[in-house]
Amino acid sequence: MLDVKSETPGGAGTAAGASNGIVVERDVDVPVRDGCRLKADVLRPDGGEPVPALLNLGPYQKDKVWIPPENLEEKPNPLMNWETVNPEWWVPRGYACVRVDARGTGKSPGRTEPWSLQESLDYCDAIAWAAAQPWCNGKVGLIGISYFAINQWFVANHQPPALAAIVPWEGFADLYRDALFHGGILNQFMTNWFVTHLCHHLIGRAYRDNPDTFTADTLWRWVRHNLDTGAFAGEQAQWDKITVPLFSVGNWSGMGLHLRGNTEGFMRAASKHKKLRMHSGTHVHPFYTEEARQQQLRFLDHWLKGFDNGVMDEPPVRLFIRHGNGQGEWRDEHEWPLARTRWTKLYLDLSPPPQGAPANSGRLVDGNPAETASRTYFASGLSKGGSSSASSTFLASGAMQAGMGLSFDTAPFAHDTEITGPVAATLWVSSSSEDMDLFLTIRDIDADGNDVWEIGQQGQQVPIAKGWLRVSHRELDPELTRPWRPYHRHARRLYLTPGEVVKVEVEIWPTSMVFRKGHRLRLDIQPRDGIGSVHYTHYHADYNTGTNTILSGGERESFLLVPVIPPR
Repeated sequence: MLDVKSETPGGAGTAAGASNGIVVERDVDVPVRDGCRLKADVLRPDGGEPVPALLNLGPYQKDKVWIPPENLEEKPNPLMNWETVNPEWWVPRGYACVRVDARGTGKSPGRTEPWSLQESLDYCDAIAWAAAQPWCNGKVGLIGISYFAINQWFVANHQPPALAAIVPWEGFADLYRDALFHGGILNQFMTNWFVTHLCHHLIGRAYRDNPDTFTADTLWRWVRHNLDTGAFAGEQAQWDKITVPLFSVGNWSGMGLHLRGNTEGFMRAASKHKKLRMHSGTHVHPFYTEEARQQQLRFLDHWLKGFDNGVMDEPPVRLFIRHGNGQGEWRDEHEWPLARTRWTKLYLDLSPPPQGAPANSGRLVDGNPAETASRTYFASGLSKGGSSSASSTFLASGAMQAGMGLSFDTAPFAHDTEITGPVAATLWVSSSSEDMDLFLTIRDIDADGNDVWEIGQQGQQVPIAKGWLRVSHRELDPELTRPWRPYHRHARRLYLTPGEVVKVEVEIWPTSMVFRKGHRLRLDIQPRDGIGSVHYTHYHADYNTGTNTILSGGERESFLLVPVIPPR
C-alpha cells in the first residue's frame, strides 16, 4: 500500500495503510453557534480543485477503526469507520469525507443528547463550516447508515443552505413511532443501544478523552414520554420542510427499527427530486457493494458536482423482490405503493379448527364469515418460576412460550403470488384487562410446513413482516391514515373496560415476498414478541394479564389487507 499524508493541529507526518493522495487532518475544530467546538477528522484529496464534502456527525467515535466482516465487498483499511463511507473509495473520486464527533461523544465536549434538536443545530453549523473551507466547492452531501442516516432527516428539517443532497441509508425518521414505541409498545433495542454506548464512553477507550459525557437523563426522558406529546418534535422528520434532493434507502429486513422511516420519507417528504431503493440482507453489507456504491456516486455526482448523468431520468423506485432465503431480483417501479396493487382482504375465520389441528389455529379466507365467532387466549404465560404482574424476569425479558396467541393460514397458493407493499390488519378485540398488546407476524410456510426465512439486519433468520399495537393507543389520525397504512396519534390512552369489544387497525411494516405455489401465508396474533424477534424485543407492561379475545365474522369483520402485485 502507498502512503497517506497525515496532518494534525500540532504537526504533520505520514501514516502507512491507505491509498496515495489522501490528506488526513485529525481533531479539527468545528465551531458551532453557542461557542462549543466539536472535533472532526477531514479526509480529502491532496491538492487540485475544491471538492464536495460528505459529512457524518454522530456518537460512534471518529477515531475508532472499524474492522469489517471478511465477506464485505470493501476490504479493511485503517480509514474505515462504522456505518460511514470508505475514504479509500470516495476520495479518489473527488470527495472529502468529514467525520464529526457529536457533542459530548468521542473527543467533542458537551452534553450528549442523541438525535436531539441541539444535535441537529450542531449539524447545521458543521455543514456551513464544511462548505466554507477552501478545499470544499461549497456543496455538502450527507450519506451513511443508521445513526448517520437518521439525523439526516432531522438536520434537513432546518434546510441548511449548503446542503445539496442526502442519502439516508436505513434510517428511522420518527424517534417515537419508528424506534422507541412500536404501536405504543417500548422497543428494548433502543434502551439497550443507549446503555451500550454510555458504557463505550464511560468505561471504554473514549473515557480517556471525555470522562464526563452521557450525563443527560436520556433513558428517563425516552420512557417518561411514552405518548407522542411533542417532546420528540426535534427528533421527528417534518416532511413539509424536507425539500433537499433525497435518495431514501431501506431494508425489508429492518422491520424492528429503520424500515418505516425510509418508505415514509419517500412518500411524504416535500422534495421535488427523490428516489427510493429497498434491498434485503444485513445492516452493513448492502451499503458497501460495488453496485450500491455506483448508485450512491451517480446520485451525489449529479447533485454535488452538476454531472448530467441521467440518474434522475430513471424510474424513481428500485425494489429487491424477495423469493425467500436471500434470493430475489431487482425491479424498477415508478411509485410507492405500486399503482397496480390489488389490495386484497384475507378474512379471519375463527370457526373451530378441524380434528388434529392445533387448538389455536384458524384460517385466512377470501370472504367474511357469515356468523361472528371468537377465540380467547392467555395474555401472559407461565415460566418455571410462575408469573407475577408486578415483577418477573419473564415479563422483563419479553420472552414468550411457543404457541401462544392465534395463528391463521391461507390455503396453499395455486400459483406464485407476489406481495409487495404496506400491510395492515383490522381486528375486533377485547380483553379481561384494561389494555392488551397485539404482536402480528407474517410468515411464509412451505409445502412441508417449514418457515421460509430471510436474512435479518444482524444476520439472523427473520420472517416476512411484523406489526404492533397497544390497544389503548388505537386512536387514528384521520388526515394521515390510509387504508393500507393506519397512522396512530399516540396522544392519549383509551383504556378498555374488561370485556369491551373495540375495533383496531394495526400497521404492519412494508414487505416484499413472492409466495411460491403450494406455500401458505401465516398470520400470528400474539400477546408477546413472536418468532424472529431476537434483537428487537419489547417491554410488556404489567397489565398484560388474564385473557385476550379476537372476534371475526358477521358485523365484526377482521381481516388482513395485503398488497398483491399482478404479473406485468
